[in-house]
Amino acid sequence: MEVIIVPDRDRAALLTARILAKELRAKPNLVLGLATGRTMERVYAFLATFHKNEGLDFSRCHTFNLDEYIGLPARSQGSYRHYMEEHLFAKVNIRPEHTHLPDGGASDLGAECRAYEERIRQLGGIDLQLLGIGGDGHIGFNEPLSALLSRTREKALTPATLAQNAEMFGGDLARVPRRAITMGVGTILDCRRCLLLATGKSKAAILAQAVEGPITAMVTASALQLHPRCQVVVDEEAATSLGGQDYYRWIFANEPEWAEFRDLELLKPR
Repeated sequence: MEVIIVPDRDRAALLTARILAKELRAKPNLVLGLATGRTMERVYAFLATFHKNEGLDFSRCHTFNLDEYIGLPARSQGSYRHYMEEHLFAKVNIRPEHTHLPDGGASDLGAECRAYEERIRQLGGIDLQLLGIGGDGHIGFNEPLSALLSRTREKALTPATLAQNAEMFGGDLARVPRRAITMGVGTILDCRRCLLLATGKSKAAILAQAVEGPITAMVTASALQLHPRCQVVVDEEAATSLGGQDYYRWIFANEPEWAEFRDLELLKPR
């Protein structure tokens, strides 16, 4: 695992978007795992800008989202399908049939979960998975005590997650669905590369647990410590509880892989 600390949330999102764009240019048929939430909106805005101003091509890539609510119509305002259409899919040249989300309205949810895993397998697996981190340390909707080898499945959402997500439903907690389909922790760990973005003081304590604490099902993001290629991009506020900040900064300043990204001025859209 590598941790990259940048000055603010905008540049954290910009660096994340630049990493994604580099991977897509290197492999136009990239299989890309996507996440939702306020933190990701900046990333998708930058990707849309790269498409418009730099010709970043999404026509051959496939996307798989981490999760979707159960019981919401796909086009309803609170669904993650709606979120992705609004923030990315409608703004780039991705083919609709290449965008994959779990079907939370399926009549047989177990079969849908198995089929989602099979669709990923048929496309050769996910090349790069974008991740956020929940207030209790979850990735996807893998709430505390989710098995670290779990696969795509139904999950009940905790009260903390429901409260965190109420903002996406006009602040009305009663409107937030209580269950979702999520990729499992094991599904995420199968991805060839993981890229986690975390910003803001509210994520500092749980981020430190995930990155530097014990690997535990109580903080499912901690399982990323086992991944052979995982980068964590954070702003200064989210980094405040990390004990290894000096080391992380030294690695970023000296590893050849990050040479093209070290001058943050170069991260600005052209």
